[in-house]
Amino acid sequence: MVTTPPDLQHRGGVAALLSTLLWVTLACLIAPALPARAHEVQPAVSDLTIDGNTMTLDIVLSLEPLVAGADLEGLEDTNASDRAEEIDRLRALNPAALEQAFTPIWPRIRDGIVVRSDDRPVVLELVGLEIPEVGDTALPRLSRLHLAAALPTGDSPVIVGWNAEFGALVVRQMGAGDDAYSGYLTGGAASVPIPRTGAVQQSAITVFLDYVGIGFEHIIPKGLDHILFVLGLFFLSTRLAPLLWQVTAFTLAHTLTLALGILGYVSVPASIVEPLIAISIAYVGIENVLSRGLTPWRPVIVFMFGLLHGLGFASVLGDIGLNPTQFATGLISFNVGVELGQLSVIAIGFLLIGYWFRNKPWYRSRISNPASIAIASMGIYWAIERTVL
Repeated sequence: MVTTPPDLQHRGGVAALLSTLLWVTLACLIAPALPARAHEVQPAVSDLTIDGNTMTLDIVLSLEPLVAGADLEGLEDTNASDRAEEIDRLRALNPAALEQAFTPIWPRIRDGIVVRSDDRPVVLELVGLEIPEVGDTALPRLSRLHLAAALPTGDSPVIVGWNAEFGALVVRQMGAGDDAYSGYLTGGAASVPIPRTGAVQQSAITVFLDYVGIGFEHIIPKGLDHILFVLGLFFLSTRLAPLLWQVTAFTLAHTLTLALGILGYVSVPASIVEPLIAISIAYVGIENVLSRGLTPWRPVIVFMFGLLHGLGFASVLGDIGLNPTQFATGLISFNVGVELGQLSVIAIGFLLIGYWFRNKPWYRSRISNPASIAIASMGIYWAIERTVL
């Protein structure tokens, strides 16, 4: 039997220990700088109602970032904004004080809301503002803008959008039945032309591609917690069979609760789901270090955690307002986008790490274990942040 000389064993052990400490230190250093889910930037949701030559636009949004002048384009969390302190200050204001701060900057916000008909701009009038009382200042406070406008004479359709710096905007057509238009707009994009009577005729392929993009975006780049969970599955073993069993269990589970959540059969508050998702990340990282491979119960546990992640995905579609008549198409395509995002994470991990190092004798001690410890550390940090902090 060939044995490793004691000095080499010692050097290998020291190297593994240093590598582990490096990963843990890195996790602790970057965790506070990562976006906190409590300050997550949510899309604004607008309901468009057209009645002849008049229109109303009700927008539910987090008003404070707009009042603070924050640029929300591509921003995942207000903590990452250079206006974070001002946003937090505004969240602590009572409704009257926030309305007073909003009034002088309303013209700037109004100019950023783009409404056109008959190739002409439509001037919006603020007819009402609803601001809730101060609640948990760590969470977004959703206010409601009531806007109205007169449309040009005729039957020309209406196009709605707003500046990219205001973030994502959901536009929903009201009063047009089950075929009503629902669009998720980012990067300053505008809606399709919305007819004054009837509904927008959207092809199934258009809806499919739209929701594939939304699902993929929710993983890359916005879903850091989901990315870390998938990487936790990857680092247990880079061999195809163990990875396939875990990914299959995870996919089946989150598909189930995603559908049940959107249908309204299952509803669990984010205050419960988000900490449990963080715990799931910590668990897979810790088990990677303690186990010697895929155990019989690992896919079962991954399935259970997948149920939690599916509830998180359902909240995204809930914010967007999935069109009921396109439920099946939207749900399937969103899930396809999520899967493409997850497979991309695995592919990147394999190309950067697995392909080169998976057969090395020190892969587990110097790469898999330290990475798993870093993932577990992040999950523990988020669990604490989403509960105690």
